[in-house]
Amino acid sequence: MSVIIWHNPRCSKSRQTLAILEENGVAPEVRLYLQDAPNADEIAATLGKLDVPAIDMMRTGEAVFREMGLSKSDDEIALIAAMAKAPILIERPIVFANGKAAIGRPPEAVLEIL
Repeated sequence: MSVIIWHNPRCSKSRQTLAILEENGVAPEVRLYLQDAPNADEIAATLGKLDVPAIDMMRTGEAVFREMGLSKSDDEIALIAAMAKAPILIERPIVFANGKAAIGRPPEAVLEIL
């Protein structure tokens, strides 16, 4: 089984999620999404796998959210474009497995897609 994690090693939830995967015998491909940012198409595909609106995949408390003039009522296209431009806005971590995706909040949530 191929498992990928969009990971930020500075984030405790991301580190906890990676540890849970490894504890369950999963050696995921680690994508450091802040350095290897997903493009708008990848973000849109991820939203489809998560089955959530773009705002639910965003870190709205980040300063850059306000600096970019974003609001929770912006349309999907604008929010997806913002995440592609500033990947710090992407909620973390996101794990992909079995054609699905899950946000590791709480970290145990990712076990549902394995």
